[in-house]
Amino acid sequence: MRGRVLVVDDDPLVSSALRRTLAREHDVEVVVSSRKALDMLVAPESLYDVILCDLMMPEMTGMELHAQLAAAAPEQARRMVFVTGGAYTPAAQSFLERVSNPRLEKPFEPDKLRERVREWVAQVRTA
Repeated sequence: MRGRVLVVDDDPLVSSALRRTLAREHDVEVVVSSRKALDMLVAPESLYDVILCDLMMPEMTGMELHAQLAAAAPEQARRMVFVTGGAYTPAAQSFLERVSNPRLEKPFEPDKLRERVREWVAQVRTA
């Protein structure tokens, strides 16, 4: 099942790797700015199956993006998957414990990533 995936990551190497890994099976868009992602995600015509979002970004963190989406586009906020490097600030750790969104630890194995994204797309499409 081909899904629509948005990658939100300020690191071009990570976002490029995610796009390459997923592009054969899904329609993948990449943005390097969380503010641009917010503008895209609140637009009524923008509905993504999975949003892979870096937790720690300079202009707006994944936590802040999630909070704004939860208020403006809750359906999209529920589709977020947080991409993390494993080192958490206390605020990030607390946030990840509070939300039910899945997380993806870097570095990720391409086959496992494809499998997980397939599962997440299927969950959204059958809900």
